[in-house]
Order: sequence, then structure tokens, then C-alpha cells
Amino acid sequence: MKCSQSNASSKTLLESERTKCEVWSRVMGYHRPVSGFNIGKKQEFADRLEYKEPTMEVLNGSVD
Repeated sequence: MKCSQSNASSKTLLESERTKCEVWSRVMGYHRPVSGFNIGKKQEFADRLEYKEPTMEVLNGSVD
């Protein structure tokens, strides 16, 4: 069965069926779970902006 044919989006999980997802982030050169951050580092993580580097086409002005 392909993902597009799946009916997974209509299933609601019970609380007992759920699994906690742990988020990790790279801080100071190594990866750590966000749950272990102190209050200040958690806020810094929340304030981060995602940066997407422009492609060469955009830099050269050849994109419409």
C-alpha cells in the first residue's frame, strides 16, 4: 500500500498508544536532547530562525 492510499490520517490514537518524541539539537558542537536544556537554552532554541541559503540562480538573478 502506498502512503497516498493510507488511511492513517483519520486514525486517532489513545493516550496509552502515544509515544513521546524526543527532539535533539546541535549545541556547542555536539547533539543533546532539548528536554535537558536549561530555561535560557530552551528559550534560545525556541527563538531560532531557520535560514535557507539562496541558490546560485537566485544570486545570479536568473530566476523569474
